[in-house]
Amino acid sequence: MHMADALLSPAVGGTMWAVSAGAIAYCSAKVRKGLDDRKVPLMGVLGAFLFAAQMINFTIPGTGSSGHLGGGLLLSILLGPYAAFLTISSVLMVQALFFADGGLLALGCNIFNMGFIPAFLVYPLIYKRIAGPVPGRKRIVAATMISAIIGLQLGPLGVVLETVFSGISALPFSAFALLMQPIHLAIGVVEGVATVAIVTFVQRARPEIIQEALGARTMDKRPLRTVLAFFLVVALLTGGILSGFASKYPDGLEWAIAGVTGTETLKGPEQGLHAVMTALQKRTAFLPDYSFPKTENRAKGNADDSLGTSVSGVVGGLMTLAIVFLSGFALKRRNIR
Repeated sequence: MHMADALLSPAVGGTMWAVSAGAIAYCSAKVRKGLDDRKVPLMGVLGAFLFAAQMINFTIPGTGSSGHLGGGLLLSILLGPYAAFLTISSVLMVQALFFADGGLLALGCNIFNMGFIPAFLVYPLIYKRIAGPVPGRKRIVAATMISAIIGLQLGPLGVVLETVFSGISALPFSAFALLMQPIHLAIGVVEGVATVAIVTFVQRARPEIIQEALGARTMDKRPLRTVLAFFLVVALLTGGILSGFASKYPDGLEWAIAGVTGTETLKGPEQGLHAVMTALQKRTAFLPDYSFPKTENRAKGNADDSLGTSVSGVVGGLMTLAIVFLSGFALKRRNIR
């Protein structure tokens, strides 16, 4: 569901950049006040895990489409909304800047749709109300499934509205929405199942992580080594190995665009802000589309693409881990001062 720049006007893209930047500043201030030594590593490994998990596109049977884990709800359940928003923002920035996944002009929209909506609308208004302050397993399962499905309706609706407000006449509201919403309903069900599996694992291993995110209690003094090691190992295995088995079908957004226009991608303007952002992204993205850059002297074989995907999964996960770590410790150091 990563939007490309071609779907947006500079006005809408710039507005959503401002909204997302303001939310990042606000969340940074909130996180800084209550940050401890264990929260920063947890944010880092979960960011690395989410980067790798988003590379695994799963096929939606009978549609010719695929989807991937959004992760905003998962991070909110495990970290709380403020730390979750900062973590997924870091993931999306790394994806856009270094892997050309989602446009730079569209980065503000992607952060809002995949980060703000699950963290500040779905988590507090739906998940917390269903789960309650100290949820048991059944409540967590119900709250997670319902929240994932609703979140995967609100996020795609945001994509549709941002595209319509941008004046993209090739994607009229009714036709675009009628394809976007049903396909993301199916993706939401799969995301709900995956999120339930991860959250129930954490609940068994360290239930206070989930309870702290809900504000019911604080984490005890025991180190989080087991949980941190688990997510780091899974992130490296997922990014380095499992990413090579991802579905080759277009994701829900590309599938919906193709259903309306006959092509999976729209061509953006070749001048103005769009051209500037495209040129900038070409300079920063050293592994575009999670593969080695194509050159005339290199054959475009499957082996190269597979190796490039594996390298991208590991490098991207470690970059996300490092960026979240550095950001977290910078916030903590600033708080001490």
